Amino acid sequence: MELIMIRHGQSEADLLRVHEGRADFPLTGLGEMQAWKMAVYVTTNFKPDIIIASPLKRAHRTAEILKESADCECVIEEDLMEFNNGVLAGLSREEALTKHPIPEGGRSIHVPIEGGESELEFRMRAEKVLHKILNDYKTYDRVAIVSHGGMISNLLKSLLQLPVVTQAAFPTGDTGIHRVDVTEEKRVIRFLNRQEHLI
Repeated sequence: MELIMIRHGQSEADLLRVHEGRADFPLTGLGEMQAWKMAVYVTTNFKPDIIIASPLKRAHRTAEILKESADCECVIEEDLMEFNNGVLAGLSREEALTKHPIPEGGRSIHVPIEGGESELEFRMRAEKVLHKILNDYKTYDRVAIVSHGGMISNLLKSLLQLPVVTQAAFPTGDTGIHRVDVTEEKRVIRFLNRQEHLI
């Protein structure tokens, strides 16, 4: 199976400089254009057989655009949502630091944000949804996953069987694309965070 992991286009939260996470902002006009460029690029170079997407507006709309271009089924998967940042969702960075300061020494990975989830729970959710995709969609040759930067980073950590506590990170720009071949024997990364469609 080949996995094509795609981050959504620019969202309104990017312009407002607020904590996004579960705050459900739509794509901007630029984000729509980025999604269309990505969709044409993906359809031309590695057309998916099926798309699995987060239900949050920014990812869902990006997936709808890819679906229209690739002419394939799109399935919504709740577990592909971004990190549940609880009380921080939608707050400006300044307001968040005032109302909910980071504990001295940081927050332990098992401690959830108020009203949200912990980093450990987030990683375990990524493990769960990855195994679900690899099992439930194993009859498909190429599966596109349209999600969020944090989730995609955790999916890649899970694919590479990295420990929960790791310094490794896999940042993804607007409509950035990661391509990974997955077999029972190995996982081969073809490329990470490709954005040449935006040039």
